[in-house]
Amino acid sequence: MIRERSFADVIFDLINTLIMLFLVFVTLYPMYYVIIASFTSSVELIKDPGFILYPRGFTTGAYAMALSHPLIISGYRNILFIMIIGLAINITLTLFAAYFLSSKNLMFKKPVLFIMLFTMFFSGGLIPGYLNIRSLGLYDSLWALILPGAISVYNTIICRTAMEAIPDSLGESARIDGAHDFTILFRIIFPLVKPTIVVLLLYYGIGHWNSWFPASIYIRDNFKLPIQNVLRAILIANSGLLNAGIVSDAAIDEFSETIKYAAIVITTLPVLCIYPFLQRYFVKGVMIGAVKG
Repeated sequence: MIRERSFADVIFDLINTLIMLFLVFVTLYPMYYVIIASFTSSVELIKDPGFILYPRGFTTGAYAMALSHPLIISGYRNILFIMIIGLAINITLTLFAAYFLSSKNLMFKKPVLFIMLFTMFFSGGLIPGYLNIRSLGLYDSLWALILPGAISVYNTIICRTAMEAIPDSLGESARIDGAHDFTILFRIIFPLVKPTIVVLLLYYGIGHWNSWFPASIYIRDNFKLPIQNVLRAILIANSGLLNAGIVSDAAIDEFSETIKYAAIVITTLPVLCIYPFLQRYFVKGVMIGAVKG
């Protein structure tokens, strides 16, 4: 028997709906504002920087100016190199380490695990890391942004947990048939932990995309900076970055404000476009191996 809704139930649902709508507005409006402001004239934006619902003095000049600047073009090229090469190295090393840690009855497994976990809580520090990069000849090189963080212990533990949930009988049967470790890893285990691998790709990819501090330390050439460092320079001192004899002072004055919002959209749009395609793997990949029974 269905109970009739009381007046208190209606009020409760109404209050919950209003609170959720408020939270949705608070969450989405800053993103909406950035997009609208990027198409708004700088004069209108400076004159009335408050609440806006539509572009005032619609213009795409900020995007044209941003996309034509060589530092943004080189920034995208550098971040794509870091993403492609870095993700390949990240996933390969994570798979090898997780396979080792998930294997049974191996020598030195516990000491290796202890050393890896130790690095999660203690590091050499900024200055020793800088001196290490200099001594290895990686200074002012994109490899300085890839190799030091080539493997994440946290992501390795996630991958190991997923591999431990796979029955040992699969690997044992493959060994009886003459398969070696590479065959077991890439032809048996890898397809079974693919959702977890997709999640780790997202973790590593977002980490590379949002990282700006290592590049500010190890990169000296502006044309080797990734896109996030270029965005940071635009947001902090856009006139100094853009005024390099490439655009006129009039253009800088015209788009001095909107160029910031256009740069934010340009640098965040790729991640927003890719994430929906990976979302269906996200919960499944994280939960694999979380509960064992």
